[in-house]
Amino acid sequence: MHRERVVAALSHATLDRCPWQATFTPEFAKRLRADLHLDEAVGAHNPHGGGNPCDLEIALDQDLLITSVGWANSYYGEGGQYVDEWGVGWLSVRYETPYGVGHYTEPSGHPLADTDAVARYRPPDPGRPELYTDAERLIAEHGAEYWIIGSTVTTIFETAWALRGLEQLLTDFIEDPDLADAILDIPYRYHLAAAETLVRMGVDMIWLGDDVGHQQGMFISPRHWRRFLKPRMVHIIAHLKSINPGVKVAYHTDGCVYAIIPELIEIGIDVLNPIQPAAMDPILVKREYGEDLCFWGSMDEQHTLPFGSPDDVRREVVDRIATLGAGGGLILAPTHHVQLDTPLENFWAMVEAVTGNACVHRVRDRSCR
Repeated sequence: MHRERVVAALSHATLDRCPWQATFTPEFAKRLRADLHLDEAVGAHNPHGGGNPCDLEIALDQDLLITSVGWANSYYGEGGQYVDEWGVGWLSVRYETPYGVGHYTEPSGHPLADTDAVARYRPPDPGRPELYTDAERLIAEHGAEYWIIGSTVTTIFETAWALRGLEQLLTDFIEDPDLADAILDIPYRYHLAAAETLVRMGVDMIWLGDDVGHQQGMFISPRHWRRFLKPRMVHIIAHLKSINPGVKVAYHTDGCVYAIIPELIEIGIDVLNPIQPAAMDPILVKREYGEDLCFWGSMDEQHTLPFGSPDDVRREVVDRIATLGAGGGLILAPTHHVQLDTPLENFWAMVEAVTGNACVHRVRDRSCR
């Protein structure tokens, strides 16, 4: 039934309920596992879906499972400071919530900050078999029942600016576009190869994308998006769909990106994620683009989930399904990894409102089964 729900939604139809999915920061996942009385996972939870055992997602009655290959898996590494396999330095930033201390990681060292380093740089090898063992397991064990997402997010722009530095890469767009092209090609080729492998393995959907929006608009101009990112996305999508015409392609970008939605449709995007309600109006997006796009996300992780009441959360679930999900076309999800500051009662209100199962989280209580 999980796969069937997603297939129906992406065909602009409805079944018994709206499909749903969520990701979590490692600290929130730990809280959830304790509340569910699940065994501790081996290693920290990866919110991008790389290497998780998926028992948490399955216990929550989610309909989609994620496997991830690419630079985004470098987030949430161990230690106060670390360097990933791309040579990007990271800093772990501590923050406090009523529910404990969390850590959010951000790039702090850029191996291509020196222009002379670009020609010498050798990226990781996307062909290593060990990168795909999680995908192989997930497809074999759960592919018949769940919709499997192959994630290669931070596909081009975000990895490129982590390598070069954001301010310097944006300067390169203006002062040295050929150099910018050379840097952008590094993650583009890597994630293209990874996405191709995942499609050949049999994932149902590839998740691409880069954050190019802020709360009020795009932080790179649409003109620069068209010059540097769109042509590469055109090639990735066309190539993947030439391998499997039935594969769906989702595109992630936070923020307000009205300016490029028609072009995302034009280049073959099937699903837009995450529809951040503090930045874009879900009703407007549905009205203008709902015939051509499906939507994944829309639950407000900036305000409602962390700071609203359980009733606020329930009302938002009902509203999103009735509007953005009218006639199908919606995978309900928080608009970001659920953060440690989210009250568990708010999270469970969302789960119960979308699944209709008030006992889904009480797996230890046999009376709820």
